[in-house]
Amino acid sequence: MNRIDRISAILIHLQSRRVVKASDIADRFNISLRTVYRDVKTLEEAGIPLIGEAGVGYSIMDGYRLPPVMFTREEATAFLTAEKLMEKLTDPSSDENYKSAMYKIRSVLRMAEKDFLDNIDGHIEVLKSRRTSGVKLDLNPLQIILKGIGERTVLSIHYFAMHNQQWSERCIEPVGVFYQDNYWHLIAWCRLREDYRDFRLDRISNISLTGERFKTMHPNLNEYISQQARERNLEEVIIRVEKSIGPYLNEQKYYNGFVSEREVDGLIEMTFLTGFVEGFVRWLMMYGDMAIIVSPDSLKEKVKELSNVIMLRNS
Repeated sequence: MNRIDRISAILIHLQSRRVVKASDIADRFNISLRTVYRDVKTLEEAGIPLIGEAGVGYSIMDGYRLPPVMFTREEATAFLTAEKLMEKLTDPSSDENYKSAMYKIRSVLRMAEKDFLDNIDGHIEVLKSRRTSGVKLDLNPLQIILKGIGERTVLSIHYFAMHNQQWSERCIEPVGVFYQDNYWHLIAWCRLREDYRDFRLDRISNISLTGERFKTMHPNLNEYISQQARERNLEEVIIRVEKSIGPYLNEQKYYNGFVSEREVDGLIEMTFLTGFVEGFVRWLMMYGDMAIIVSPDSLKEKVKELSNVIMLRNS
């Protein structure tokens, strides 16, 4: 990215938040803090009304706005792809809000980009899993939950717990939502259980804002997930598999604590965090002739033990 494009992008970045730290700008554009200071000075010299405070960050004086932003073809395509995901993976309210935003985005595109999106619109599709949908279509829970998070408002839910097969009324303090394995999940502080709980949205029959503000400072979602991983004493497992079986692991790997993957020496190296090593071993043995255990050594021993048991039983 040349300097002119970077400075323009920094200006858009500054408009996207109330306060932006210099370190955040440096991380996003992979530049030094010294370069950030020089680029910000360039914006100030160009007449941009910036306010900077040491240790806090930069902000733009309220009321200043750029003219309508022109999106690149690649950015517009990303928006269209996201629209397909929103349509299939969220509730109707979120989908309608996104569609409304897309009309505004399309309105500022050049004619060539508008024609391009029209041409590819029918060539992108997101197919729902055959499993049950993760959101009840008549609830529109995501918008209510996100409003509760943003305004720090207590939510009231009617929830079905699988462990005892019972419905219960709960007052909860929402922390965050995430999508996994075709289901939306809500992490919240449950006042009934006096602890954090994971609520699946498809098990909520009713949800509403109570109007009561909570004052407790809960961790953000990433902090909560990291904390849970530490408390559960998850073990890191690294394996390498042949590329030919990679596509067959796509869905299964998430059930076994998949974290990341990369290519190493012509193989796919996959990292997992698992709290159930025994189950991981049994899953891995389905692909044992096409997999190599990198670490830990204890996993190799468990594979050997299980292999010996199988051989003895079938000898």
